[in-house]
Amino acid sequence: MSKRITILLAGLVMLVACQSEEPQPAPRPQQSGGVVFELQCEEYAAAESRAASLRATDYDRVEFGVADSDGNIVGELKGIYDAATSQMRIEGLREGEYQLLILGIRGNSDRDGVRFHRMRHMDDLWLSFPETLDRPLQAEYFYSQSPFSVISRTTDAGQVQEAVVEQTPVQRRIIGRTDFSFTYNNPYVAAAVLEKQAEVEAPRFRTRFSGGGAFSGESDGADIALTLDEQQSYLFPPTVDGEPLRGTIELFTRNYLGYEVRRTFGFELERLEANHIGPIHTGVIHPDDPSGTMFVSEQYYRTSDHSLILQDDEPKSVYADPAQRKFNTAAPLQLSVSDDGRFHARFYSPRPLSDVTVRALIPGAGSEYLDLAYFDHIPAFADFYGEMPLTQRACIFRSESGRLMRVERMTPEQLAAIEYRIVSSDPYWAKLQGIIHGWNISFGLYGGDPDRPDGGPDGNWMGIRPVHCREVVALFLNFTYMIDMPEHEEILRANEDRLYGNGGVNDKVTAETVLRQMRQARTLSVGLVYPGNGIVGLGGGTVFGAYQQAWLQHYFNTYSCEIMFHELGHVMGYSHSSSFTYGPWAQELMNHFYVNHIDQMPIDSPSYLNSSQNPNLY
Repeated sequence: MSKRITILLAGLVMLVACQSEEPQPAPRPQQSGGVVFELQCEEYAAAESRAASLRATDYDRVEFGVADSDGNIVGELKGIYDAATSQMRIEGLREGEYQLLILGIRGNSDRDGVRFHRMRHMDDLWLSFPETLDRPLQAEYFYSQSPFSVISRTTDAGQVQEAVVEQTPVQRRIIGRTDFSFTYNNPYVAAAVLEKQAEVEAPRFRTRFSGGGAFSGESDGADIALTLDEQQSYLFPPTVDGEPLRGTIELFTRNYLGYEVRRTFGFELERLEANHIGPIHTGVIHPDDPSGTMFVSEQYYRTSDHSLILQDDEPKSVYADPAQRKFNTAAPLQLSVSDDGRFHARFYSPRPLSDVTVRALIPGAGSEYLDLAYFDHIPAFADFYGEMPLTQRACIFRSESGRLMRVERMTPEQLAAIEYRIVSSDPYWAKLQGIIHGWNISFGLYGGDPDRPDGGPDGNWMGIRPVHCREVVALFLNFTYMIDMPEHEEILRANEDRLYGNGGVNDKVTAETVLRQMRQARTLSVGLVYPGNGIVGLGGGTVFGAYQQAWLQHYFNTYSCEIMFHELGHVMGYSHSSSFTYGPWAQELMNHFYVNHIDQMPIDSPSYLNSSQNPNLY
């Protein structure tokens, strides 16, 4: 449907010269004068259809021409393009029938080496790409040809011009796009790709484009090298009729044992059309396809169902529920197979762990441990779920002795009884392995409300938050590591005469008794103490808590450590009459030992958590 645009002759303003060789900064169009065209550009048409959606133009450069009824280019016209409104304003037209020719450029055309040519007739050359085209285009190029007419008539307001526009100019790309894509038989192969490269062999593209929209010219067929790691879509002019786009793709991958593999695949795209996407798909066949070992690389973390526990946004209904958040300090890396057949690794640790092989003794799959999973690293407080190939098909595994073994497909129920063994070269793992006598730790609110700004105090408790829970993990990993340190045992034996029980100084307690009590399996629900009542610590039985400062400063502050060991003394069954609360065990021996030996502990620095800078503290 045509539409009529009225132009007041008195409103004509000289703006910017048409057909400029160099791009000109365009002022914003005035509200009157000239013929205004609303521009739209078309998105890429789907491979199976030419139907496409429209959007506003946002060009960095616009070239235009107006051809008369004989195809001759009209000179002495002025034009402005306004990217904010997607409008093109042209001034200086007389009565007549015309064709509006517009080239829109999104991006920097100078980097492509294109040239814009002055036309006398719409069949003349308007734009040319380099004949030696040895790299993809950086900019997108849009074109439209729209008929319109200008008529004059006399009104009470004077003589006016009217432009009758047959249709809104719709811009379409005169270039095409290639999209490279890949499918993998094994998701862990996909996440083990080090590098992807493509070599397009001697492609021939159209290099010349006329004002009337006709392609001609051919590039000289230079090979084009593409990297497909970060970018997998590339822009090119259309290919010469009958000339396919063909070449090879090389994939470089690694496996969990550190070996690198190179695979080469051929491709051929029948043609690349203007304003269309040419899909180049590769189905990757790889020697590691049959492997059942989950190779968890950094890339796999980015694409998998991976999250973290005990983060600041974790709700209290989760972290204060022992059914969801509970761990033993001797087994901070929890491994299991979920009901839906995914491998689950949850890590109660303020520090990451690198180079981790998880070996599994799989029921019905022989007597050797098999390499079930390998992690480049496991983040602090990781909560990882990964696809298990063994629940989908028969798999090949490497055994502990180096043999390759085939294991038939198994159900999640069959895999629930797996026994795990963890191997890591990370020195941090050696520290964690030093925790022999683990304590079970969970987190308790004790009536407090962490969602309230003041922690919702309830008696001597307030709502513990994740920032405190993470420090709980740090303290108890360190404490249960400490109880088996030879130096710790030595200091107890050296000060055995200063250890006494609830009966006072004459109620002697042997170092062996203390070690046995500290190494006894225990379960604690740990909370945050409210200091407003003058209480800074609470403990006894399965209850343990300390006020906020103690959780932040246990690494270096002997008073904070004294509070911790005082309450641990209560947990071990000692009263205030013993040396384990208000006495040398808590106030001198243990608190100083912990601070002075922090560099030997698993969590040897407050910098892992940096809790003192956390905005969620009270």
